[in-house]
Amino acid sequence: MSLSIRNQIPGTVTSVTPGEAMATVKVRLTGGQDVTAAITVDAVDELGLAAGSAVHALVKATEVALATGPVEGLSIRNRLPGTVREVTTGAAMATVRVAVEGAELTASITKDAVTDLALTQGSTVTALFKSTEVSLATV
Repeated sequence: MSLSIRNQIPGTVTSVTPGEAMATVKVRLTGGQDVTAAITVDAVDELGLAAGSAVHALVKATEVALATGPVEGLSIRNRLPGTVREVTTGAAMATVRVAVEGAELTASITKDAVTDLALTQGSTVTALFKSTEVSLATV
């Protein structure tokens, strides 16, 4: 199956915490970072997820936000430090490719945000995405 989701990062499940309807799944990415996914308990069961399961964390580029300064006081669990590798700007929107340890992420943000944050190749950023925006696929 091919997907249009730009961000497909390999990793290994380190823990599953089930609730009544939803579960949090912690994934250690190949670069060593931890990502949290909030998915349904049914999905955990259907995918057979448990500690040690090989997965890909999937995040749409439109769900990735970028910060150039310290990130504190947010409920967003997933914060990956990285460096801007490439900025492609259109009339209204831009794609920003960010190198993170062991992977690359793509963020789709407004052209104005690129200007306001002064994003250029080599800029240091933190990629942010909510745990509810992470899907998991088994390998």
